[in-house]
Parts: sequence; structure tokens; C-alpha cells
Amino acid sequence: MPVAEPTAAAMDVSTKIGDLLKQINTAPTSEECDQAARELATIVKDGGLILLKHHGILDKLNKAARNKKSGLEREGGLIGFNALAEILGELGVPVLLSYLDLFLELYADKGSVVQEAAQMAAETLVSHVRPEATQVLLPRLFDGMGANGSKKWQTKLGALKLLDKFTGRAAEQIGECLPEIIPMVSNCLADTKNEVAVQAQKTMMTVCSVGGNPDIARHLKDLVLCMGDPTHVPNTIEKLACTTFVAEVNGPTLAIMVPLLTRALNERSTLLIRQTLIIIDNLCKLVRDPRTAAQFLPQLYPGVDHQAEGAAFPEIREIGGQAKKTLLDAGVNSESKDDNNNGVLTVSMDDATKFVRGEATKIQGFLDSFFSPYITYVGALISDWVRQELFVKDTWTKGISISMTPVLMARDIPSMCDKVFDHYYKLYQESGGNVDDGFEEQEGEELCRIEDFSLAYGTRLLLNHTKLKLHRGQRYGLCGENGAGKSTLMRSIHQGKVEEFPSQDEVKTAFVDYAAQGADTSLNVLDYTCEDKNLSNLTREEIKAGLESVGFDDARLEVAVSTLSGGWKMKLELARAVLSKADILLLDEPTNHLDQTNVKWLEDYLVSQTNVTCLIVSHDPGFLDAVCTHILHYDRKKLRLYPGNLSKFVEKYPPAANYYTLDSSSVSFSFPKPTMLQGVRSNTKAILKATDCTYQYPSRSTPSLYNATISLSLSSRVSVIGPNGAGKSTLIKLLTGEAIPQTGVVWRHPALRIGYVAQHAFHHLEQHLESTPMEYLRWRYETGEDKEVSMKETRQWTEDEAKQMEKHIEVDGQKRQIECLLGRAKLKKTFQYEIKWRGMRHKFNTWMGREKLLELGFQKLVQEFDDKEASREGLLYRDLTVDAIRQHFKDIGLDPEIAQYSKIGQLSGGQKVKVVIAAAMWNNSHMLVLDEPTNFLDRDALGGLAKAIQSWEGAVVMISHSEEFTSALCPETWRVEGGHVTKDGKSAVEDEAQVDDEKVIAKISKKKKKTRKEIKDQDARRRARKLKWLIEGGEREPDTDSD
Repeated sequence: MPVAEPTAAAMDVSTKIGDLLKQINTAPTSEECDQAARELATIVKDGGLILLKHHGILDKLNKAARNKKSGLEREGGLIGFNALAEILGELGVPVLLSYLDLFLELYADKGSVVQEAAQMAAETLVSHVRPEATQVLLPRLFDGMGANGSKKWQTKLGALKLLDKFTGRAAEQIGECLPEIIPMVSNCLADTKNEVAVQAQKTMMTVCSVGGNPDIARHLKDLVLCMGDPTHVPNTIEKLACTTFVAEVNGPTLAIMVPLLTRALNERSTLLIRQTLIIIDNLCKLVRDPRTAAQFLPQLYPGVDHQAEGAAFPEIREIGGQAKKTLLDAGVNSESKDDNNNGVLTVSMDDATKFVRGEATKIQGFLDSFFSPYITYVGALISDWVRQELFVKDTWTKGISISMTPVLMARDIPSMCDKVFDHYYKLYQESGGNVDDGFEEQEGEELCRIEDFSLAYGTRLLLNHTKLKLHRGQRYGLCGENGAGKSTLMRSIHQGKVEEFPSQDEVKTAFVDYAAQGADTSLNVLDYTCEDKNLSNLTREEIKAGLESVGFDDARLEVAVSTLSGGWKMKLELARAVLSKADILLLDEPTNHLDQTNVKWLEDYLVSQTNVTCLIVSHDPGFLDAVCTHILHYDRKKLRLYPGNLSKFVEKYPPAANYYTLDSSSVSFSFPKPTMLQGVRSNTKAILKATDCTYQYPSRSTPSLYNATISLSLSSRVSVIGPNGAGKSTLIKLLTGEAIPQTGVVWRHPALRIGYVAQHAFHHLEQHLESTPMEYLRWRYETGEDKEVSMKETRQWTEDEAKQMEKHIEVDGQKRQIECLLGRAKLKKTFQYEIKWRGMRHKFNTWMGREKLLELGFQKLVQEFDDKEASREGLLYRDLTVDAIRQHFKDIGLDPEIAQYSKIGQLSGGQKVKVVIAAAMWNNSHMLVLDEPTNFLDRDALGGLAKAIQSWEGAVVMISHSEEFTSALCPETWRVEGGHVTKDGKSAVEDEAQVDDEKVIAKISKKKKKTRKEIKDQDARRRARKLKWLIEGGEREPDTDSD
């Protein structure tokens, strides 16, 4: 068969390419050379990459770049490669990567212009490498670092710089490859050339920071020093031993830590081994991914096992045994350490390359060896996609299509992509992968469709390559573990930080969370709402009508926002969201502070809004059951959609059953035992009474509480219920001293200590967000009294009360002024106080009864002294030591490590509530007052709180709309409606006739004191009896007082 003659056009292209190659080699200036190179690259791009082979372009450029006799040609060849890399982009990466070794080698050229051209070509080429192709790039960089033989220092320096720069684009993939990267870069840390060692340290810092673990971030410099110089190991281990590990431990973190810990286990120092075992124990408890555990932890097992079984010191064996148990619990199987799959699909680059080559051969029939790099490149992409469980068909099709364009005809590429994707998707299904994310089967207009996005909070990855599709009129309940990132997702959506989520102009969102509850403003409800910039398009009349539609009448519209109850404040935020006419409502714990009536209103409202989509985070299972049409579940950093409400979700996912029962909680709290109250010998005696109390806020026209009369004992378990704004929180404030009634009397036992957790619990912590919980607790009690008590409204001195201290009192015929109270003592049924008189020495101090002081008008002085004495007595039993505080926080359910090292501002809502409860109970309180305790605690924590209340020996008063919670704990109920208090259930307070008030007089016979002669005679008789027993034997007669 005769060979076809080349066409004239082909001959013209060939001639043109030849001329351009010649110009590249001979151009007198770099600019002219670059112009010719770019023209050549454009011809290749337009005519197809096969031109590279047919005309030997790469070979000729390679030959020119290696011409040791001509620096001009070396520079020209590199400029030619740079132009191809820049203009071809990702299309040229697979075939050009094989020349990266050449570029790195020429970093050491004797000509500076050649060095610059080599650097430019290498950086351009690497900038177009996809992150998923990291496995293809790294061997080239490792070779430049000297993996396959000695390299010049400039080459090593260039390879390190390229890796450092590439890490910024491929952090996740670099993190996966850290076990291979760290040894290679470590070799350069000890390089004799200072420039290489310095760059190696910089690159190592960069690659080691990709794990994003905040616990080791501050120790990275020390860890890097250990990699280059083992003598730093002891000092680094000592620093790590002082570190609290609280963040999840991932693969990159273990890749950094495991080599160091393995080396430390072989040290001779007993102290060092002990510290290492403790670090291993703490670190491995935070490994969540079984694949990560299987990959890294088996390397630690032999050393830990050796210490657990054969260490000379019992303490080391004990700690080693605990670390060994932790390793096994984390998923380490000592008998099969090489099995790293754990039932999850893994595909190597070689296997994927082989499969792609087979499929391409079926289509094309014959594949030229020139295209092998493209097949390998696609294999690397597939391997990484499978590792990420990223089965998004559009992503696969786009990535494969680009790389297969030079290999196959354009018409064959789509079928090729389908076959490859379907093959691996099927393998993923067969391996047990959760392939059905549930997003496809939804009704209504599609508002949002994101095929692939990730979400992080700081350096912590919350969602990784997952989908999100929201439809109009659907109500999605977000469910997941604490800290999974539910609130972060909603906040990111509202702030426009989620990739590919429609802008506010396309899909309007409104975010409602508890943060707005703490807002304190003097504006009334209507003015406050009109100030909202998001409602600027509405008239005042429209806003008023909207507020009235959710229950705000004319009187409540004129009330200051700061005086609204928590429930009405939350309802106001909901009303503002409704008025904004948002397409999507983002509701974070919307039922917090709402009574049952308003919860039912909210349920009915949301269900009725068929054109509004809702994303809801709530710990109220009844609410989620009544409202949700779908449940969005956080599952291994992916979002899975389940149709139906929470009950349907639990049927399909049984571990979520703890949303329903408090008894199933594995969390257990315990409160410190209250100390004795002087004069209270019965747990049913009243320790706090309020009689005919009426209270009216200054900005209100009517009282919030009318003639309230109640009493409490140590055995009291009381729930306070009623609609929002009825006066529940006002009643609690009167009992705790937060407010003073205009009429009536509130009496408390002078030594009574109350632990109070306010409705807006976070107001206790607002000034301490940069402190740790331990620092906050120490600040609060460092002076020997509770500073929160001294800051109450009732403890602030008014002008009239300050003048009262100037009042003269006649004592023993003298006019005196009280300077302060110094002491307190029991006097019959009441107390007397030691008074220090102004201007007089201590020997003139006198005592005065409590009633007399109150009669003279010194109520504030007496109450202030009683509070200080109560705090002092409670703190006599507590030491502000690190160990004691850690144990106390642990008893309240907060991780001691978090309590000691984490900033309060970084804690979740539930963790902050635990901090407040722990601080309130530190001084051995006799009574605990909880205003809406269920608002921020998850189900497990609520179960733990319920167990603690059941076993505690003090009084408990709680406001809660959670009937499930209160009915299980409180036999007595105070119902507050319209400012009036009605008591139901069994009271734990005895009637007025108190048994322990009566003095029981009984005749007690006293022993008669013996005279000196009687004692001497008794001793003589006892000696005689003993002597007789020694001589005669038998049973010895005992000594008695009557002998």
C-alpha cells in the first residue's frame, strides 16, 4: 500500500515549526526567543499535541537545554518548555512533567540567565498540576531532593521551594502524603549547605501545618527541629506533655507525631517514656477515622506493648497498659497491622492506570507510548477521587476529558468517562460506601444545588466534598454530634461563605439564633424593629402589622426590648425574620425560651409557610417531629438527607435514638454536697421565703408580679411554668436577690448560698471570653467571696443607703457611727453582729442583734456581710488548686482539658452553660436556680444534669418549657400567669410549727468526777487483779469504771 504524500498544509506547518525551533536556539535576546516559543506553543495547541511527537519538538528542546557548549541554546530550550507549559496549561502537564528533572538540574547551571529560565519553566509547569495528581508530581520533586542519588544544592533548593509553593494549592493531598514527604525533607534539614537547610525547615513547617491541628501548631517548630536533630526529642516531648489535646487527630497530625513518639519510646529516660505514653494515650483517644488509626497507630503498638508488659517500674507498666488499651480501642489490631482498608474502597494509582489503559485500548485499538503519561495522570486523579469518596460525575467527566483529549477522538471521550465513573461507583457501592445521599428525591422548586463543597471552622474541616440541595417549602432538621458544625453551616450560608450558594439577591436568607436575646436596648419593640436595616423597604405600618400577626399587641409594642422575657425576645427575632420575607429561614434552637403555646404557634406557622424553606437546629425532639419534612444528617464529614421527620430518621438510623430519652444518656454529672446551715436540722425547714411580694419594672405601667408568697426548703424540687412574659424570671430574680420587691418581704437564711444560672446564661461570661474556664472560676472566687454576688443590683449602694451609714447611734450614752461589721455569732434563733465603730479602736467594738440593725435601717450592710460570710463558709471546703478545679469541671460534665486550656469564647453553647453551672456550684451552694436549663444542653448533657439533680441534697428551682425534663424531677410546680403565682403539687416545706425550733429539754445523767484518792485506789485494785491473773491464769477480768 503506497504511503500518502504529505499535504501542502502539513509541509507548511512542518517548515514553520522547524523555523521557530531554529529561532528559539539562535534568537539574540530572551524576548525574541520567548516570542518564537509562544508562537510554537500556539501552533501545537491548535494542531494537537501529536505535533510534539511528529516533529520531535520535545526532543529538540531537550537537546538544546542540555547543550553544555551553548548557554544561549540552554536558555532557549527552557524558554520553549516554559511557553508550552503556560499556553497548553493542564493539557500539557502529563507529557511535560517528565522534563521537570531537567529543569531542576539546570537550577545549578553556571549561567544566571539559564538558572532563571529553569526556575520559570519549573514554576509554570507545577502551577498547572492538579492537586489530585500529587502522586505524579512528588516522585519528581523527591528525585530533585536527592532520593535517587546525590544532587547539587541548587537543585535541592529548587525542589523544596516547588513543594512549599504547591502545598498551598494541595493541602489535603499533601497531608495524605506526609508519611513519604517528611523523611525526604528531613534529609535536607541536615544538609551541609545552609541555604538548603533553611529552606528545608521552611518547607517542613509548611507541609506539617496542613493538618490544621491547633494543639500541635504551636509546637511545629520544635517538631521540625527533632526531625533534623534527634537530641531535641526530650525537650520536645516535655513540651508536648504539657499540651492538652482536644482537637480531632487526623492523618497529617499522626504522620508528624508517630515518628517522634516511636523514637521517644526507645529512649532510656524513665521520665521521658512516662511522658511519651501519656501523650500517646491522650492523642489516640482523639482519632476518629478507623482508616487513619489503621494506617499510623500500629507503628506505635510494639513500643507501647513492650512498656506495658516489660517496664521495670509498676507506674510505667500501668500507664503503658492504659495507652495500649487506648490503641486497641482506637482500632489497632496487633495481629493484622497491614490491613489498612477497614472495609473502605481504596484504589492505587497503578490499578486505576491499568483500568483506564484497558478501556482506552478497547476504543482506540492501539495507544502510542507517547500517550502513556496521560493514562498515568488520569489514574492518579481517579485514585485520589476514590480516596476522598468524591463521586460527583461532573467532576470526574471534566477531569478525565481534559487529560484524554490528546489520546482519544472527541466523540469517544464522553462514553469513556461514563464507563470509568460507573465502574468505580459500582465498586464503591459493593464495598459498603454510603452512595445514596438522598438529595435527588425532593419536591418543590430547587433553590440551591451545590454538587461539591467543603466547610471548615478555623483549621478544622467540618464538611469535605459533600452535596447540598434545598427545595422551596421543605423543612430540614440538621442533626449530628456536638461540634459537627451545624450552626457553623447555617451561619456560613447566611454570610455567603459557602461555595456556589446563591447570593442574597437570588435566594434571601434570614438567620435566627439566641445571640440576639442578649441585646439590651431602651428602644421599644416597634422602634427596635423599624431600626432593622433588612426591613428598610417596609413602612412602619407594615412592620406593626407583622408584629401584631405574631402576638405583639399595642401594649407590648410600646415595651422596651430590654424588659421582654426571653420567650418574647426570641419571638421578636422570629418576627423580624418573617418580616424580611426570606426564602430560607435559618433557625438555630428556635424553641429556646418559648413556652408550649408559642412552640405550638411556631410549629403551625412553619408548617403553613409552603413557600419558605427552613433549616433548623434544635434539641427538642417533639418540635423536630412536628415540623421537619427531611433530616440532614452529618455523617463522616458528609451530608446525608433522610425523608421524613426525626422519628422516621431514627427508624433508619437507630443511634439517633438518644434524641428521645434522657435515661439513655451515658453522661453523668455530680454536684458538691451542700454544707450544713446553722439552725437547720431538718431538710424540710424553710430556708427562703417570699411573702406578699409585688414587683414592677420602671418602664412598665403595671406590675410583673402581684402579692407572691412562696417558700423553699433543702428538699424542694420546684418547676416554675407559665406563658412567656408572665413573670417567671422576675420571681426568680426576687428569690436570688437580683431584684428588690416594691412591697412585701423576701427572707433567706443568712448563710444560704444560691447557685444561679440566668436565662441569658452567657451574660456571666461576656467579660471573660479570652479567659479559660479555670481562669474565670479563679477570678470569681479569688477574694474569698463570689464576685458575681457582689455585682448584683441589690448589692449596689444607692445614695440613700450611703447616707444611712452616716447615721449616729446612741450606745452607752455616746453617739457613734458604724464603720463596718467584723463578725457574726448565733443568738437564740437569730444572729448578732460585731460592730467596728468609726474613729474608735477595736477594744470598743460591741455586739448588736440582727433585728435591731434591720430596724435601724442597715439592711444593705447586714445583707452584704451575710453574703460574704456565706461565701467564706462555702469556700472553707474548697481549694483553688489546678487539680481541684479540674475535678470539679469534670464532675459537671466539662472535659478538664478544655476547662484548663480552651478560651471561653471558643466553646460551644452547651459547654458555656456547663462552665456557668460549675462556677455557680463551686462554693457548695445550698440551692440551685436554673432559668431555662434545657436551652443550650444536648440530650446527653440534659440526662447527666437530671441524674445530678436527682441525687443532690440541696434545693432546686427551675424555669423550663420542657415538660419532659421538669415532670421527671419536680413534684412541686409554681404556675405564674398574669403576674400571679399558683402552687401545685406536694410542697417540701413543713408548716409554721417547726420541730427543730422547739428546744428539747431532757435530763441527761452526767458522770461524777472521781477524787484523787478514788483514782489511786482504783489503780491499786486493777494492778492486784492483773497480778492475780498472771499467777493463776484463766480468763482475765476486764477493767471497768465501776470496779
